[in-house]
Amino acid sequence: MFYVYVLYSTIADAFYVGLTSNLERRLKEHNEKKNVSTKKGVPWKVVHSEVFETRPEARKREKYLKSAAGRRWRKQNIRPRGATE
Repeated sequence: MFYVYVLYSTIADAFYVGLTSNLERRLKEHNEKKNVSTKKGVPWKVVHSEVFETRPEARKREKYLKSAAGRRWRKQNIRPRGATE
């Protein structure tokens, strides 16, 4: 199983999209500042996740969520608590 996830940081007022096979471990790594891209936004919270059977399926969805169309979809469908409009 593979997870595509969207994190949100109230500190940075930012989203982060990623892919992993272990969502709990990956969130812990983000919040322990082990990822250069996310260490300034700690703490991060999972605001959306999707499960896929194969890595290629998950990668395709991750790429979409990182695209302009995916950002629009996130803006319309994901409303984390504490997010600014």
